[in-house]
Amino acid sequence: MNDPAVARTTSAQLRQEQDQEQDEEQERRRRPHGPRRRARAAVLVRAALIATGLVTVYYVLPLDGRSTTGTSVLLACGLLLVVMVFAWEVRAIAHSPYPRLKAVEALAATLVLFLLLFAGTYYLLEHSTPGSFSEPLTKTDSLYFTLTTFTTVGYGDVAARSQTGRVLTMIQMAGGLLLVGVAARILAGAVQAGLRRRGREPSDDFTSRPED
Repeated sequence: MNDPAVARTTSAQLRQEQDQEQDEEQERRRRPHGPRRRARAAVLVRAALIATGLVTVYYVLPLDGRSTTGTSVLLACGLLLVVMVFAWEVRAIAHSPYPRLKAVEALAATLVLFLLLFAGTYYLLEHSTPGSFSEPLTKTDSLYFTLTTFTTVGYGDVAARSQTGRVLTMIQMAGGLLLVGVAARILAGAVQAGLRRRGREPSDDFTSRPED
């Protein structure tokens, strides 16, 4: 016959063990939240600093008038630089402890660099070959035209008139489509690879669900 006292003691021990396990589980779930929030904040700050730094360089850099050939060479070298930066960022994403967050930073750097590259190219083209656009371009005008082209808004107040200007604009359009489509898929694949490398399921760099 079972001893009631022993049964009560056993039941109390089981409840105590269950409570301890629940406390440990809650503590385990709480611990990653702090580092993850700090990582999110750090990525947002870095992305903002990268964008601000690149825009500052664009406005400060003395873009002197060049020949059309020189402008084309500069654009080609700049696009090669964008590809190299993007490839480096993809590799960094796969080895990052927070792949999704790193992908945001990579996209910010690549996108801003791409847009500023074309803005600088349009500015140089207008100053080396006046009349290439419907009105003289300042650096702000060039950036404005670049953004309206990228977002497909096309207000129409600034337009490419010369054949070279229109070719460069078409190159930007094609590059923008590749950046939005192909590059985004590559970044997503790098994120998946980074999560698999860390033995995690695709989840929670931005969500509140705890991770192991």
